[in-house]
Amino acid sequence: MTPITRRAALQFGLLCLAMPPAMAGKKSIAPEWQSRLVDAARRQIGVTTIYDPTYTRIGYPGGDEAQDRGVCTDVVIRSYRRAFRLDLQRLVHEDMAANFAAYPKAWGMKSTDTNIDHRRVPNLAVFFERRGASLAVSEDPADYLPGDLVTQMLPGNLTHIAIISSNRSTEAPERPLVIHNIGQGAREEDTLYVFRRTGHFRFAPT
Repeated sequence: MTPITRRAALQFGLLCLAMPPAMAGKKSIAPEWQSRLVDAARRQIGVTTIYDPTYTRIGYPGGDEAQDRGVCTDVVIRSYRRAFRLDLQRLVHEDMAANFAAYPKAWGMKSTDTNIDHRRVPNLAVFFERRGASLAVSEDPADYLPGDLVTQMLPGNLTHIAIISSNRSTEAPERPLVIHNIGQGAREEDTLYVFRRTGHFRFAPT
């Protein structure tokens, strides 16, 4: 895998870090829609094997790059598309176009860009907040249900997003694993409490 520069990671508001895979513990029960989302995320494991933050021109709507690569946001975007045919690329673009001032300008953006807007963690966080999907950032592992989304701040003030899994840590059975791409493709790992949590969302398909 080609080393990823901090500058490239900053383009997405993301970071690549390799973490050791965690073994899945016992499963927790989730509502049907959340189970579908987790299953769609888990199906990316072994398919998306590369973390690649390169800016790529993609189609709209429904645009995506090669399935073997992507960033942490792509795990979320692909999961919602596969589970519910819900296109966050289109939804985020439409909301940004109508409410551009509500979204971050950290990248010097003066207009929307359908190639990357939905692939930036801060934009997704604002979108979920505007949809009323924001929940408290709790210290209690029981508050994080399968299918929930968690944003995190990684070393270097780089942002990240992960999907809460239905599997639990073998080291702490009360702690859920997450499904994400943090450096070596889509994986299911025990990193919910490794990095500071900045947001917690439960975005049901409608």
